[in-house]
Amino acid sequence: MAPARRLLALSLLLLLLAAAAPAPSAAAEEFTEELLLRPLPDRKALAHFHFRSSTPAPARHHHLFPKAISHLVQKFHISELELSFTQGRWNYETWGGHDPLSTNTKPPGVELWAVFDLPSSEIDATWKNLTHALSGLFCASVNFLESSTAFSAPRWGFKSNEGNLRYGALPREAVCTENLTPWLKLLPCRDKAGIASLLYRPSIYKGYYHSQKLKLTTSKTGGIVLDQSLTVVLQPNTASGKQLHSADGKPQPSWSLEHLFNRKLSGKCLVSRSSRIFVEIEKGILAESGPEASWSNEFFELSTAPDRVLNELDHLDVQSSSLYEYDLGNYNDDEPLDVGITWKLPLIWSCSPAPYYARRFLMGSGNERGSIALSFLSTDLHKQLGGSSNDCSIKAVVLQVFPWYVKVFYHSLQIFIDGSSKAISEVLEMIHVTPSEDKLSPGTLEMLLRFPCGMQSATLILDFDKGFLHIDEYPPDANQGFDIPSALVSFPEFNSSRRYPETDPMFVSPLLENFKEENVVKSYTEVLLVPLTTPDFSMPYNVITFTCTVLALYFGSLLNALRRRIGEEESKLKKAASRPALIPMLIARLRGQKADPSNSESSPVSPIGLKLLLKVAFVAVVAVAFHYLSNS
Repeated sequence: MAPARRLLALSLLLLLLAAAAPAPSAAAEEFTEELLLRPLPDRKALAHFHFRSSTPAPARHHHLFPKAISHLVQKFHISELELSFTQGRWNYETWGGHDPLSTNTKPPGVELWAVFDLPSSEIDATWKNLTHALSGLFCASVNFLESSTAFSAPRWGFKSNEGNLRYGALPREAVCTENLTPWLKLLPCRDKAGIASLLYRPSIYKGYYHSQKLKLTTSKTGGIVLDQSLTVVLQPNTASGKQLHSADGKPQPSWSLEHLFNRKLSGKCLVSRSSRIFVEIEKGILAESGPEASWSNEFFELSTAPDRVLNELDHLDVQSSSLYEYDLGNYNDDEPLDVGITWKLPLIWSCSPAPYYARRFLMGSGNERGSIALSFLSTDLHKQLGGSSNDCSIKAVVLQVFPWYVKVFYHSLQIFIDGSSKAISEVLEMIHVTPSEDKLSPGTLEMLLRFPCGMQSATLILDFDKGFLHIDEYPPDANQGFDIPSALVSFPEFNSSRRYPETDPMFVSPLLENFKEENVVKSYTEVLLVPLTTPDFSMPYNVITFTCTVLALYFGSLLNALRRRIGEEESKLKKAASRPALIPMLIARLRGQKADPSNSESSPVSPIGLKLLLKVAFVAVVAVAFHYLSNS
């Protein structure tokens, strides 16, 4: 028995050691956190949070990687996925449109796109199940995208694919802390430690622009990479900060982490491989303050000396911008990090724009028909390109998704360049149209345009008719109007990559790796608000109220007349006349007087008339109350 017990004890010990040992997939999991700070030309500050979690392969248990995301990949066979919640619109004219951050900005509301590794016949059903899973995971109305009228399948206007991509947007979706909290729960340290501890809710949601994004990428070997980013544009708290006044009369406040988020960083997340903060000084500031501007010069000064300085090199190997790096591993509770920028002299600079500013607006009046106009305004980027304005051109790809109740006439396309009408064949190089079906699917328009470099402005106009909805299809705020999602305009010949050469092989930054990718410059237009023919929803309640009132009065009077018996009424009147009136007696007693039964003024009121008056008064009160309640 002793050898058997020893063998059993040894087996149990081996099982415990095997269970305690980390799995190979968990041991290879990684997590990094980074924050990029940048001053903006309109005296605001940009903060871009970036978190990356990776695992070599999906597993039943994970050490760092969120289990819910792993289940999504396995269940729905996702190759790529991106989900964003955005409040506000990125100001491309002031905040830039040619750098990696402005290229990755998102339209207002919710945007979701996914690429599936499935047969075409199974993609739509999988998409619907995926929207429900994401809706429950992030406490949002993503499940509204399950309807076939809410999503589309663009071929090349959004991203080149083989028909396995689905795209949907909800422009009216509100963004609040209920969406941010589950997003933070995907992080190993949540918002309790590390860079995520800066996410103080009142500071985040009072900003001018707020966009939280989740991007999921799977590799052929089965690995999963989850990128979580949060981009906010904040107004520095000038109450306690030093202010300077620039030449245009606007204050230029100094700021720090405490001014922006009411927080200081006391260290990194313990399980993160790297935890860094970058302060970016753009080319426009360097051009004003000198090409070799350090972290402390006559124009500005950083509150803390950086651990490292990275200089960007453009395609001509000329320094464009600088990054000042701070490693959070060097800071703790006793020495927290409160990096910021102090302006010594006011500066005026501008960010790199996209080739064109794209805007979209409505034309026409009435609830029957109208027009959609898409305008392009040149930023004079052709002056930096080779060749003259006659032999060079700039490509632009346009993607627009129209709801089914906006019936677009695609043959009515008109193109105007610098105020003069142009033939469609001169500008339009390729087009793909997916017509909408009533109450089944939206319409999709994908166009490849080629504009001459010397062009200053261009306008595209499309006519449309407004459809009619069933009364059950109107939202509660139907009189506000109906939203058309933002149009996407991309420029395939321009990329927003940035290179920061580094000689240290141990230096790994997922944020800077994303900056090196060849991302196409793109921008989103405004969301359109289309007024449709809307019925008077209060009319049914008014009709019901008045009808019920008339019927109550009519049937009450009719029943009273039919049930009245003349003999009984006369006998009741004689009995009432033979005894003293009760009401005068009560009034006399209240006054302290003795009632006179023979007083002719105390003649009783007819019970039939009193009953009728009470019925009419009761019905009138009920009708008026119901009318006010129905209209409130």
